[in-house]
Amino acid sequence: MSDMYNIPVQETAPTPWNHINGTTEEILARYCITELCKGWPVYRDASEWRNYRDLFSDDAVVFTTWSGGLKINDFIDVSKKGRGNGDFIMHRENGTLAEVNLAKGRGIGKMKATITQRFTIDGIPCDIDGDCRFIFFCKMTSDGWKAQWVKLFYEKDKLVSIDGKNAPHVPESELAKYTEGYKYLSYAQHTLGHEILKDLPNANNKAFFNMYAAMEEWMKGGEPDLYKV
Repeated sequence: MSDMYNIPVQETAPTPWNHINGTTEEILARYCITELCKGWPVYRDASEWRNYRDLFSDDAVVFTTWSGGLKINDFIDVSKKGRGNGDFIMHRENGTLAEVNLAKGRGIGKMKATITQRFTIDGIPCDIDGDCRFIFFCKMTSDGWKAQWVKLFYEKDKLVSIDGKNAPHVPESELAKYTEGYKYLSYAQHTLGHEILKDLPNANNKAFFNMYAAMEEWMKGGEPDLYKV
């Protein structure tokens, strides 16, 4: 593991699953999985909760910095509560692809996105933008493709001035309490009273490599425990 904070140089995905071209069935399966991924920003950001719920299996689990790992119905409940309390979180989808193993009825959706959340810190409004990769662990069910697990790589984040002139000061001592890749987001979410899930996958920590191992296990038909990643 490199001491430099960056994505590792070496190949990270050990098995080349079907991800481009292929049979019509494979192409359609990948398309369905990318729809699941794109549904997160389109539906959740607009409080289209029924449409959002349709993306997931009955017992799906979602992980975020501020919620920890929650069953999907519980995650929707706390998301509604947070929005009602003023949490203003949006997502910009930057590109989405999928890979499938139809023999096992498994797929992985990979959505590059920017989490952007509005805060007021020390009386100064600002945005925190976090670049990340949403990973959707998907499976074929009797109702079609559904997401079973969703967990993210948090790669880098920053504090953004709203007016281009004023921005709150965040002490380095406070940022040091949190994980590289989402430390500004963690600090700001903590000011709202959220307990922050630390050591989530970033650009090159242990969880980064554990996540890729879990993705590999999932695609082979296994049942990785994402709570331990």
